[in-house]
Amino acid sequence: MSRFWSPVVHSLIPYVAGEQPAMSDIAKLNTNENPYGPSPLALEAISKAVSDTLRLYPDPTARGLRAAIAASYGLDKDEVFIGNGSDEVLAHTFHALLNHEEPLLFPDITYSFYPTYCRLYGIEFREVALDARMRVRVADYRQSCGAIILPNPNAPTAIGLPIADIETLVREHPDQVVVIDEAYVDFGGESAIPLVRKYPNLLVVQTFSKSRGLAGLRVGFAVGQRPLIEALERVKDSFNSYPIDRLTLAGAIAAWEDRDWFERHRALVIATRDRLGIALETLGFEVLPSSANFVFARHASKPGADLAAELRSRAVLIRRFSGARISDFLRISIGTDAECDRLLAALDDILR
Repeated sequence: MSRFWSPVVHSLIPYVAGEQPAMSDIAKLNTNENPYGPSPLALEAISKAVSDTLRLYPDPTARGLRAAIAASYGLDKDEVFIGNGSDEVLAHTFHALLNHEEPLLFPDITYSFYPTYCRLYGIEFREVALDARMRVRVADYRQSCGAIILPNPNAPTAIGLPIADIETLVREHPDQVVVIDEAYVDFGGESAIPLVRKYPNLLVVQTFSKSRGLAGLRVGFAVGQRPLIEALERVKDSFNSYPIDRLTLAGAIAAWEDRDWFERHRALVIATRDRLGIALETLGFEVLPSSANFVFARHASKPGADLAAELRSRAVLIRRFSGARISDFLRISIGTDAECDRLLAALDDILR
Protein backbone atom coordinates (compact mmCIF):
# COMPACT_ATOMS: atom_id res chain seq x y z
CA MET A 1 0.00 0.00 0.00
CA SER A 2 1.03 3.58 -0.54
CA ARG A 3 -0.20 6.96 0.60
CA PHE A 4 -0.12 7.98 -3.08
CA TRP A 5 -2.83 5.50 -4.11
CA SER A 6 -6.30 6.71 -5.05
CA PRO A 7 -8.97 5.42 -2.62
CA VAL A 8 -10.39 2.92 -5.11
CA VAL A 9 -7.06 1.09 -5.40
CA HIS A 10 -7.10 0.08 -1.73
CA SER A 11 -10.33 -1.88 -2.16
CA LEU A 12 -9.53 -3.65 -5.43
CA ILE A 13 -9.06 -7.41 -5.60
CA PRO A 14 -7.39 -7.82 -9.02
CA TYR A 15 -8.19 -10.67 -11.35
CA VAL A 16 -5.52 -13.37 -11.31
CA ALA A 17 -4.66 -14.54 -14.82
CA GLY A 18 -3.57 -18.09 -15.58
CA GLU A 19 0.13 -18.74 -15.19
CA GLN A 20 2.41 -18.20 -18.19
CA PRO A 21 5.37 -20.28 -16.98
CA ALA A 22 9.02 -20.00 -17.90
CA MET A 23 9.34 -23.77 -17.53
CA SER A 24 10.24 -25.79 -20.60
CA ASP A 25 8.90 -29.17 -21.71
CA ILE A 26 5.51 -28.75 -20.09
CA ALA A 27 1.97 -29.74 -20.96
CA LYS A 28 0.32 -26.33 -20.62
CA LEU A 29 -3.36 -27.02 -20.02
CA ASN A 30 -4.15 -24.11 -17.71
CA THR A 31 -5.27 -21.09 -19.78
CA ASN A 32 -7.70 -22.40 -22.43
CA GLU A 33 -5.44 -21.41 -25.32
CA ASN A 34 -5.82 -23.08 -28.69
CA PRO A 35 -3.17 -25.82 -29.01
CA TYR A 36 -2.87 -25.49 -32.78
CA GLY A 37 -1.83 -21.90 -33.29
CA PRO A 38 -3.42 -19.40 -35.66
CA SER A 39 -4.37 -19.71 -39.31
CA PRO A 40 -1.34 -19.52 -41.64
CA LEU A 41 -3.28 -16.87 -43.57
CA ALA A 42 -3.37 -14.74 -40.42
CA LEU A 43 0.38 -15.08 -39.97
CA GLU A 44 0.94 -14.16 -43.61
CA ALA A 45 -1.29 -11.09 -43.28
CA ILE A 46 0.55 -9.96 -40.15
CA SER A 47 3.89 -10.38 -41.89
CA LYS A 48 2.73 -8.30 -44.85
CA ALA A 49 1.49 -5.58 -42.48
CA VAL A 50 5.00 -5.10 -41.09
CA SER A 51 5.94 -2.13 -43.23
CA ASP A 52 6.55 1.58 -43.24
CA THR A 53 2.84 2.09 -42.53
CA LEU A 54 3.53 1.26 -38.86
CA ARG A 55 4.54 4.90 -38.49
CA LEU A 56 0.84 5.74 -38.98
CA TYR A 57 -1.92 5.25 -36.46
CA PRO A 58 -4.27 2.33 -37.16
CA ASP A 59 -7.90 2.80 -38.16
CA PRO A 60 -9.56 3.85 -34.87
CA THR A 61 -12.87 2.35 -35.97
CA ALA A 62 -11.52 -1.02 -37.22
CA ARG A 63 -13.85 -0.72 -40.21
CA GLY A 64 -12.48 -3.67 -42.18
CA LEU A 65 -12.73 -6.12 -39.29
CA ARG A 66 -16.16 -4.88 -38.25
CA ALA A 67 -17.38 -5.28 -41.83
CA ALA A 68 -16.04 -8.84 -42.06
CA ILE A 69 -17.74 -9.89 -38.83
CA ALA A 70 -20.99 -8.12 -39.67
CA ALA A 71 -21.18 -9.74 -43.11
CA SER A 72 -21.06 -13.20 -41.51
CA TYR A 73 -24.25 -12.48 -39.58
CA GLY A 74 -26.14 -10.30 -42.04
CA LEU A 75 -25.63 -7.24 -39.84
CA ASP A 76 -24.37 -3.73 -40.41
CA LYS A 77 -20.78 -2.95 -39.43
CA ASP A 78 -22.13 -0.29 -37.05
CA GLU A 79 -23.63 -3.12 -35.00
CA VAL A 80 -20.16 -4.49 -34.23
CA PHE A 81 -17.63 -3.15 -31.71
CA ILE A 82 -13.95 -4.17 -31.64
CA GLY A 83 -11.73 -4.14 -28.56
CA ASN A 84 -8.30 -5.18 -27.33
CA GLY A 85 -9.37 -8.68 -26.36
CA SER A 86 -12.83 -9.52 -25.08
CA ASP A 87 -11.69 -8.47 -21.60
CA GLU A 88 -11.43 -4.87 -22.78
CA VAL A 89 -14.79 -5.19 -24.54
CA LEU A 90 -16.27 -6.45 -21.28
CA ALA A 91 -14.62 -3.68 -19.28
CA HIS A 92 -16.18 -1.03 -21.52
CA THR A 93 -19.49 -2.91 -21.32
CA PHE A 94 -19.50 -2.84 -17.52
CA HIS A 95 -18.70 0.87 -17.57
CA ALA A 96 -21.13 1.86 -20.34
CA LEU A 97 -24.12 -0.45 -19.88
CA LEU A 98 -24.17 -2.34 -16.58
CA ASN A 99 -23.89 0.36 -13.89
CA HIS A 100 -27.42 1.11 -12.63
CA GLU A 101 -29.26 1.67 -9.35
CA GLU A 102 -30.39 -1.94 -9.17
CA PRO A 103 -27.71 -4.64 -8.87
CA LEU A 104 -26.09 -6.46 -11.77
CA LEU A 105 -26.82 -10.20 -11.75
CA PHE A 106 -24.40 -12.99 -12.66
CA PRO A 107 -23.75 -16.57 -11.47
CA ASP A 108 -21.97 -17.27 -8.20
CA ILE A 109 -19.58 -19.57 -10.08
CA THR A 110 -18.48 -17.81 -13.24
CA TYR A 111 -15.72 -15.74 -14.85
CA SER A 112 -13.92 -14.17 -11.89
CA PHE A 113 -13.26 -10.92 -13.76
CA TYR A 114 -16.93 -9.93 -13.30
CA PRO A 115 -16.71 -8.99 -9.59
CA THR A 116 -13.36 -7.32 -10.31
CA TYR A 117 -14.97 -5.00 -12.87
CA CYS A 118 -17.81 -4.30 -10.46
CA ARG A 119 -15.42 -3.19 -7.73
CA LEU A 120 -13.39 -1.11 -10.18
CA TYR A 121 -16.44 0.77 -11.48
CA GLY A 122 -18.46 0.83 -8.27
CA ILE A 123 -21.23 -1.43 -9.58
CA GLU A 124 -23.51 -3.12 -7.10
CA PHE A 125 -23.89 -6.81 -7.94
CA ARG A 126 -25.75 -9.90 -6.77
CA GLU A 127 -24.56 -13.44 -7.41
CA VAL A 128 -27.18 -15.99 -8.42
CA ALA A 129 -26.34 -19.51 -7.30
CA LEU A 130 -25.92 -22.29 -9.82
CA ASP A 131 -28.05 -25.32 -9.07
CA ALA A 132 -26.74 -28.55 -7.56
CA ARG A 133 -25.64 -29.75 -11.01
CA MET A 134 -23.67 -26.51 -11.59
CA ARG A 135 -26.19 -25.22 -14.12
CA VAL A 136 -27.69 -21.77 -14.68
CA ARG A 137 -31.47 -21.71 -14.10
CA VAL A 138 -33.11 -18.91 -16.03
CA ALA A 139 -36.00 -18.86 -13.54
CA ASP A 140 -33.59 -17.74 -10.82
CA TYR A 141 -33.01 -14.48 -12.71
CA ARG A 142 -36.67 -13.47 -12.46
CA GLN A 143 -35.89 -10.78 -9.92
CA SER A 144 -35.33 -7.06 -9.76
CA CYS A 145 -32.01 -6.05 -11.31
CA GLY A 146 -30.21 -3.37 -13.26
CA ALA A 147 -28.68 -5.72 -15.85
CA ILE A 148 -27.56 -9.32 -16.35
CA ILE A 149 -24.35 -10.89 -17.64
CA LEU A 150 -23.88 -14.59 -18.32
CA PRO A 151 -21.08 -16.54 -19.97
CA ASN A 152 -22.45 -19.13 -22.35
CA PRO A 153 -20.91 -21.66 -22.06
CA ASN A 154 -20.24 -20.76 -18.45
CA ALA A 155 -16.71 -20.63 -17.11
CA PRO A 156 -15.24 -22.51 -15.38
CA THR A 157 -18.01 -25.12 -15.50
CA ALA A 158 -18.05 -25.39 -19.35
CA ILE A 159 -21.82 -25.99 -19.33
CA GLY A 160 -23.85 -24.25 -22.02
CA LEU A 161 -27.41 -22.94 -22.09
CA PRO A 162 -29.63 -23.63 -25.12
CA ILE A 163 -30.55 -20.63 -27.23
CA ALA A 164 -34.20 -20.96 -26.14
CA ASP A 165 -33.19 -20.29 -22.53
CA ILE A 166 -31.12 -17.28 -23.56
CA GLU A 167 -34.05 -15.87 -25.50
CA THR A 168 -36.34 -16.38 -22.50
CA LEU A 169 -33.90 -14.48 -20.31
CA VAL A 170 -33.64 -11.58 -22.77
CA ARG A 171 -37.40 -11.45 -23.40
CA GLU A 172 -38.22 -11.44 -19.69
CA HIS A 173 -35.95 -8.43 -19.04
CA PRO A 174 -36.92 -5.94 -21.76
CA ASP A 175 -35.83 -2.95 -19.66
CA GLN A 176 -32.41 -4.34 -18.73
CA VAL A 177 -29.33 -5.00 -20.82
CA VAL A 178 -28.51 -8.70 -21.03
CA VAL A 179 -24.91 -9.48 -21.97
CA ILE A 180 -24.01 -12.97 -23.19
CA ASP A 181 -20.27 -13.61 -22.99
CA GLU A 182 -19.50 -16.22 -25.66
CA ALA A 183 -15.76 -16.71 -25.30
CA TYR A 184 -16.15 -20.50 -25.75
CA VAL A 185 -19.29 -20.73 -27.87
CA ASP A 186 -17.56 -22.11 -30.97
CA PHE A 187 -16.80 -25.43 -29.26
CA GLY A 188 -20.40 -26.61 -28.96
CA GLY A 189 -22.52 -23.76 -27.65
CA GLU A 190 -25.36 -21.94 -29.39
CA SER A 191 -24.61 -18.31 -30.21
CA ALA A 192 -27.15 -15.63 -29.33
CA ILE A 193 -26.03 -13.37 -32.19
CA PRO A 194 -29.04 -14.36 -34.35
CA LEU A 195 -31.27 -12.82 -31.63
CA VAL A 196 -29.62 -9.39 -31.81
CA ARG A 197 -31.90 -8.04 -34.54
CA LYS A 198 -34.97 -9.00 -32.48
CA TYR A 199 -33.92 -7.68 -29.06
CA PRO A 200 -32.54 -4.16 -28.50
CA ASN A 201 -31.39 -5.08 -24.96
CA LEU A 202 -29.06 -7.92 -26.04
CA LEU A 203 -25.28 -7.60 -26.37
CA VAL A 204 -23.14 -10.60 -27.38
CA VAL A 205 -19.37 -10.66 -26.76
CA GLN A 206 -16.87 -12.99 -28.43
CA THR A 207 -13.10 -13.36 -28.71
CA PHE A 208 -10.44 -14.42 -31.22
CA SER A 209 -8.34 -15.94 -28.40
CA LYS A 210 -9.85 -19.42 -28.28
CA SER A 211 -11.33 -20.85 -31.46
CA ARG A 212 -9.11 -18.77 -33.74
CA GLY A 213 -5.86 -19.34 -31.85
CA LEU A 214 -5.02 -15.64 -31.42
CA ALA A 215 -4.77 -15.21 -27.64
CA GLY A 216 -1.45 -13.41 -28.12
CA LEU A 217 -2.89 -10.90 -30.58
CA ARG A 218 -5.62 -9.53 -28.26
CA VAL A 219 -8.82 -8.92 -30.18
CA GLY A 220 -12.45 -9.32 -29.17
CA PHE A 221 -15.77 -7.97 -30.33
CA ALA A 222 -19.35 -7.23 -29.32
CA VAL A 223 -22.50 -7.44 -31.43
CA GLY A 224 -25.65 -5.52 -30.62
CA GLN A 225 -28.11 -2.97 -31.89
CA ARG A 226 -26.68 0.45 -32.63
CA PRO A 227 -27.52 2.25 -29.33
CA LEU A 228 -25.60 -0.35 -27.31
CA ILE A 229 -22.62 -0.24 -29.66
CA GLU A 230 -22.60 3.55 -29.59
CA ALA A 231 -22.36 3.44 -25.78
CA LEU A 232 -19.25 1.24 -26.04
CA GLU A 233 -17.73 3.57 -28.64
CA ARG A 234 -18.29 6.60 -26.42
CA VAL A 235 -16.45 4.91 -23.54
CA LYS A 236 -13.67 3.61 -25.79
CA ASP A 237 -13.06 7.02 -27.35
CA SER A 238 -12.92 8.57 -23.88
CA PHE A 239 -10.20 6.07 -22.93
CA ASN A 240 -8.12 5.02 -25.95
CA SER A 241 -9.03 5.77 -29.56
CA TYR A 242 -6.51 3.27 -30.96
CA PRO A 243 -6.81 0.00 -29.00
CA ILE A 244 -6.27 -2.23 -32.06
CA ASP A 245 -2.96 -1.95 -33.89
CA ARG A 246 -2.34 -2.44 -37.61
CA LEU A 247 -0.86 -5.93 -37.21
CA THR A 248 -3.82 -7.10 -35.15
CA LEU A 249 -6.33 -5.76 -37.66
CA ALA A 250 -4.58 -7.52 -40.54
CA GLY A 251 -4.25 -10.82 -38.71
CA ALA A 252 -7.77 -10.81 -37.30
CA ILE A 253 -9.42 -10.16 -40.68
CA ALA A 254 -7.46 -12.99 -42.28
CA ALA A 255 -8.23 -15.35 -39.39
CA TRP A 256 -11.93 -14.54 -39.57
CA GLU A 257 -12.06 -15.18 -43.29
CA ASP A 258 -10.16 -18.49 -43.10
CA ARG A 259 -13.23 -20.58 -42.42
CA ASP A 260 -11.58 -23.86 -43.43
CA TRP A 261 -8.88 -23.54 -40.76
CA PHE A 262 -11.47 -22.56 -38.17
CA GLU A 263 -13.77 -25.51 -38.85
CA ARG A 264 -10.96 -28.07 -39.07
CA HIS A 265 -9.24 -27.10 -35.83
CA ARG A 266 -12.46 -26.57 -33.90
CA ALA A 267 -13.40 -30.15 -34.78
CA LEU A 268 -10.00 -31.39 -33.57
CA VAL A 269 -10.43 -29.69 -30.19
CA ILE A 270 -13.98 -31.05 -29.78
CA ALA A 271 -12.87 -34.60 -30.62
CA THR A 272 -9.99 -34.46 -28.14
CA ARG A 273 -12.26 -32.97 -25.47
CA ASP A 274 -14.78 -35.77 -25.82
CA ARG A 275 -12.06 -38.42 -25.71
CA LEU A 276 -10.46 -36.80 -22.66
CA GLY A 277 -13.78 -36.67 -20.81
CA ILE A 278 -14.34 -40.40 -21.27
CA ALA A 279 -10.79 -41.20 -20.18
CA LEU A 280 -11.11 -39.05 -17.05
CA GLU A 281 -14.32 -40.83 -16.10
CA THR A 282 -12.53 -44.20 -16.29
CA LEU A 283 -10.01 -42.78 -13.78
CA GLY A 284 -12.78 -42.00 -11.31
CA PHE A 285 -13.52 -38.37 -12.18
CA GLU A 286 -16.87 -36.67 -12.34
CA VAL A 287 -16.75 -34.62 -15.57
CA LEU A 288 -19.32 -31.89 -16.15
CA PRO A 289 -20.80 -31.81 -19.68
CA SER A 290 -18.60 -29.45 -21.69
CA SER A 291 -19.44 -27.16 -24.60
CA ALA A 292 -16.09 -25.38 -24.30
CA ASN A 293 -12.41 -26.02 -25.05
CA PHE A 294 -11.85 -27.27 -21.51
CA VAL A 295 -13.37 -29.71 -19.04
CA PHE A 296 -14.24 -29.21 -15.39
CA ALA A 297 -13.72 -32.37 -13.38
CA ARG A 298 -13.20 -33.63 -9.84
CA HIS A 299 -12.02 -36.96 -8.52
CA ALA A 300 -14.18 -39.08 -6.25
CA SER A 301 -11.52 -39.38 -3.54
CA LYS A 302 -8.44 -37.26 -4.32
CA PRO A 303 -8.55 -33.56 -3.29
CA GLY A 304 -8.17 -31.09 -6.13
CA ALA A 305 -5.31 -29.22 -4.47
CA ASP A 306 -3.30 -32.42 -4.15
CA LEU A 307 -3.92 -33.39 -7.75
CA ALA A 308 -2.95 -29.95 -9.04
CA ALA A 309 0.29 -29.96 -7.04
CA GLU A 310 1.26 -33.46 -8.12
CA LEU A 311 0.50 -32.69 -11.76
CA ARG A 312 2.67 -29.58 -11.57
CA SER A 313 5.55 -31.64 -10.17
CA ARG A 314 5.25 -33.68 -13.37
CA ALA A 315 5.27 -30.49 -15.53
CA VAL A 316 1.57 -30.71 -16.33
CA LEU A 317 -0.23 -27.43 -15.66
CA ILE A 318 -3.98 -27.19 -15.11
CA ARG A 319 -6.11 -24.53 -13.35
CA ARG A 320 -7.76 -24.88 -9.96
CA PHE A 321 -10.02 -22.41 -8.15
CA SER A 322 -10.44 -22.04 -4.41
CA GLY A 323 -14.19 -21.37 -4.21
CA ALA A 324 -16.05 -23.43 -1.64
CA ARG A 325 -18.20 -25.34 -4.14
CA ILE A 326 -15.46 -25.94 -6.69
CA SER A 327 -12.21 -26.34 -4.75
CA ASP A 328 -11.88 -30.01 -5.73
CA PHE A 329 -12.54 -29.38 -9.42
CA LEU A 330 -9.75 -29.11 -11.98
CA ARG A 331 -10.23 -26.97 -15.07
CA ILE A 332 -8.30 -28.72 -17.81
CA SER A 333 -7.74 -26.96 -21.13
CA ILE A 334 -7.88 -29.11 -24.23
CA GLY A 335 -4.43 -29.49 -25.71
CA THR A 336 -3.16 -31.70 -28.47
CA ASP A 337 -3.80 -35.41 -28.24
CA ALA A 338 -0.20 -35.86 -27.10
CA GLU A 339 -0.58 -33.28 -24.32
CA CYS A 340 -3.81 -34.83 -23.10
CA ASP A 341 -2.25 -38.29 -23.16
CA ARG A 342 0.58 -36.92 -21.02
CA LEU A 343 -1.99 -35.58 -18.56
CA LEU A 344 -3.79 -38.91 -18.42
CA ALA A 345 -0.56 -40.83 -17.88
CA ALA A 346 0.38 -38.47 -15.04
CA LEU A 347 -3.03 -38.84 -13.42
CA ASP A 348 -2.88 -42.61 -13.73
CA ASP A 349 0.50 -42.58 -11.99
CA ILE A 350 -0.72 -40.23 -9.23
CA LEU A 351 -3.92 -42.14 -8.53
CA ARG A 352 -2.11 -45.44 -8.25
